[in-house]
Amino acid sequence: MRGKRTSDTIRVTLHRTDPEAPSVFDVVRIEPMMVLDVLLAIQRDHDPSLGFRFSCRVAMCGTCTVRVDGRSTLACQTRVPEDTVALRIDPAAGLEVIRDLIVDTAPFWRQWAAVIPFTPDEERVEPAVIPPDSPERELIAPALDCIGCAACYSGCGVAASGRDFLGPAALQRAMVLLADSRDSATEERARVVEESGSIDRCHYMYECTGACPKGLDPAKAIRQLRRWRNRGSV
Repeated sequence: MRGKRTSDTIRVTLHRTDPEAPSVFDVVRIEPMMVLDVLLAIQRDHDPSLGFRFSCRVAMCGTCTVRVDGRSTLACQTRVPEDTVALRIDPAAGLEVIRDLIVDTAPFWRQWAAVIPFTPDEERVEPAVIPPDSPERELIAPALDCIGCAACYSGCGVAASGRDFLGPAALQRAMVLLADSRDSATEERARVVEESGSIDRCHYMYECTGACPKGLDPAKAIRQLRRWRNRGSV
């Protein structure tokens, strides 16, 4: 673990699935220090059995989602403030815990798959290009960088309450493709969204938007889907 060592420590409390496993650790601080550095230090120096996921360390793979002091976030992207003396780290919410901080993301991916998250027309050799300054591009471009981390799902209380709710990430992806004039599955995708009742079940608490590590706005995408539905354009 690289960085400048300091003499102080951080008291870290973790969710553990084994009631006999240690859950409180004093971790030596380094600067700068990310939450992922904290977890790696615990695994290396205290308890190698601690379970958590990570891969890229640059906020691209979306595998290290946890809750830090109740907030859903990427461990690799979340810096521990210099004045922090204690942290609470829990697994992502709304998904079954497999072990420690590792959750089963299958429900999230089933909902993602349900909205047909791709353009299925494989016969078009030269698809039309959406002009970069067009209203269509302005609607689509800000919503393209989802990494499938499920932080928005973890922050959404509705997503955890029923699997028929498609969830913020899937609904945002549906909006992107419904806005794309090149798409060939518009009717089928719109039917899936409408039949799920997801547009009306969103409470617009904006937890999904606040949790997104890429700065996307799933709540805005859901509002757009509702506007289209209300005026009958989807």
